[in-house]
Amino acid sequence: MASFAIKVTRLALKTVAAFSPETAGQLAFRLFSITPSRKPKSGKEKAALAAAEPVMARARLVTLSFAGGWVTAKHFEARSAGGPTKRILLVHGWGSCSNYLAAMIDGLTAGGAEVVALDWPGHGASPGRTLTMPAAVRAVDAAWRQFGGFDVAVGHSFGGASLACAAGGVVDDVPSHVARKMVLIGAPSEMTWLFKGFGKYLRLSAKAQAALENMVVRLSGRRLEEFDAARILGMLITPVLVIHAQDDKEVSADHARRYAVAGDNVQLEWANGLGHRRIVSAAPVIARINAFILAETVDRRKAA
Repeated sequence: MASFAIKVTRLALKTVAAFSPETAGQLAFRLFSITPSRKPKSGKEKAALAAAEPVMARARLVTLSFAGGWVTAKHFEARSAGGPTKRILLVHGWGSCSNYLAAMIDGLTAGGAEVVALDWPGHGASPGRTLTMPAAVRAVDAAWRQFGGFDVAVGHSFGGASLACAAGGVVDDVPSHVARKMVLIGAPSEMTWLFKGFGKYLRLSAKAQAALENMVVRLSGRRLEEFDAARILGMLITPVLVIHAQDDKEVSADHARRYAVAGDNVQLEWANGLGHRRIVSAAPVIARINAFILAETVDRRKAA
């Protein structure tokens, strides 16, 4: 059953739409873009943030500016030297922050990688209360300009889709940025389902729904359908590792299957039993990503 607040929101949007579907769609987009509270929602989240403090204390904070705002990046040096250091761009999901990726940061730096972890706008140490996919792509562009590119890009959930969209150059005035290897964890494969689901939840009229989706065009110069992460990755030659749990209740495993058939450069591995959030801290998942990175080094040596 819908909450009282949702019922009021639906009624308000219906009333506005009767006079201006365009305005109703724009208001719905504002609601769609509002980021969740940064405060931990449970004792488990508080404990996770406390456990992350020793790792996050090693970070060097970097401010990255882009058109429309700025974000905080946390730069971690590699903790071991067994060969050429790989630079990794690591991004979290919606409603999360880089601190929740502390176990992965620790594992990747121990494996010999240099890690740059972003906090999206409206998340973690970055300012703001809203986040859109075009803003995420601009933040990735800012990181690329600051650090001179990345060997590997790793993203969880919304972060994974954002890296794919950044690789596809789907924001008109932002160049595409493709890492030499990519890892997507529990990531949605396209954005249309989110917008359609949100519009259905708010019971938007067809015209208001069209106005909601048109906001993507106004912000990026591209239609919503072009933010298709699976299609984008399938057109690349860069190796992509998709890790997903079939028991993920937030992003259906069908998204992982869609990635898997997108192109020969994409490989899918299941991490069943880890759901949507525990997957980023699981030792086997971190070990698999490190192996994926190491395999790139071995392949290049063979090619030489």
